[in-house]
Amino acid sequence: MFTVYVAVTIATILANSAIVVADLARAEFVLANMAEVGVPPSALPMLAMLKAAGAVGLLLGLLGIDVIGVAAAAGLVAFFVCAIVVHVRARVFHNIAFPGAFLVLALASLALGITH
Repeated sequence: MFTVYVAVTIATILANSAIVVADLARAEFVLANMAEVGVPPSALPMLAMLKAAGAVGLLLGLLGIDVIGVAAAAGLVAFFVCAIVVHVRARVFHNIAFPGAFLVLALASLALGITH
């Protein structure tokens, strides 16, 4: 079970790190999605920072600071639940699978981190 925990958590770290890079690069797809759901571009640095903090926290959890890893996973779960809510409120469903996939990774990391 430890191997699954490590694999899922690494996948969550990598996915969030990749989207942080896209956020900081102000990738066109990121800006277009934000505009579509009504989030102002000025929020982008803060959103990137929250995802980066989650990824770093998960890494610290893998390195032995379990409580930080669990807290980071819980924070990412909350973040992506909010992202889903924003998509639903804006009635933007064509790309809701993306925050959904991040949410599933965060939930799996949280569940495995708690049971670890």
